[in-house]
Amino acid sequence: MPLLPRLQLFEFLDQSWLPGPLRRGEVDYLRVVLDRVRPYDSMAQLLAELLRGTGTDRVVDLCSGTGGPWRTLLPALRARHPAAEVVLTDLHPTPAQELPPGAHYRDTPVDATRIPEDLTGVRTLFEGLHHFPPEQARALLADAAAKGVPFAAFELTQRSLPYILIQLLLVVPLVWLFTPLIRPVRWWRLVLTYLVPIIPLLILWDGVVSSLRTYAPADLERLTTGLDVDGYRWSSGVHRAQGMIITYLIGQPGRSL
Repeated sequence: MPLLPRLQLFEFLDQSWLPGPLRRGEVDYLRVVLDRVRPYDSMAQLLAELLRGTGTDRVVDLCSGTGGPWRTLLPALRARHPAAEVVLTDLHPTPAQELPPGAHYRDTPVDATRIPEDLTGVRTLFEGLHHFPPEQARALLADAAAKGVPFAAFELTQRSLPYILIQLLLVVPLVWLFTPLIRPVRWWRLVLTYLVPIIPLLILWDGVVSSLRTYAPADLERLTTGLDVDGYRWSSGVHRAQGMIITYLIGQPGRSL
């Protein structure tokens, strides 16, 4: 399928000035969709292998929003690696109200390009790599390689015209459909979703822009060219699960942590 040109447009969720209710409206919607659809549960075996192969039990999740896929993914991971734990981080922390056993949300801001030294473990990035322009994305990946830290990034979005057309048709109705499932019920969420539909339009814009920003496997190969410090190795491709296509990038050190 032909790819559209990659465009580094702006997303509202990246902006520090975005009002709290609008930020919460977006991330809560994404949380409910991930909880219901559970696309990343199929990555549990891969993550378990990364943990075992590098001798650590900890995952450090970057750009976590309100918890990303971990409410369902962590139980699936612990079924394969019982000692697994995850530290959730974000530049704009939005602590989740409910997290599974073994998950902890760091409530101080964490810049994915400047990860504190005490945050050690397998680094993961779900729906986050596209937020970074190529020079920042390469620096983020180079840091993992230089420190010999396992890295795994996953994206559901695709940089193709059919995918974007589907978003234009379905995103707003899906926001209306999933909003009643979000708990707790907030009056401002209902007003900003149904009466004055700002939240659906923000989600639509950010979804389309995310698609236009998405790195395809060929882009990921270019980003990681030369980042093979001390035998560090990279692999990228696509994984199909439940009718969805997940683009992945995996980095593994040539030595154990």
